[in-house]
Amino acid sequence: MKKIQILGTGCPKCKKLMENAEIAVKELGVEAELTKVDKIQDIVKMGVLMTPAIAIDGQVKSCGKLLTSDDIKKLLA
Repeated sequence: MKKIQILGTGCPKCKKLMENAEIAVKELGVEAELTKVDKIQDIVKMGVLMTPAIAIDGQVKSCGKLLTSDDIKKLLA
């Protein structure tokens, strides 16, 4: 099972990134645990200085931009 973390403080882009991740997981049919990381200190601990960001299995894959569901599907494939 993939572990997907959306890092952000709750801005509209962060919420949209979570939606796009949910769509990507559903369309690919992969088992994934989606969690939101919204505490600044936890986000910084992961080395992220710009949100929204996405981490897959503990590895930050993108930060500072809003990925589409297709972008996220490529990261999961």
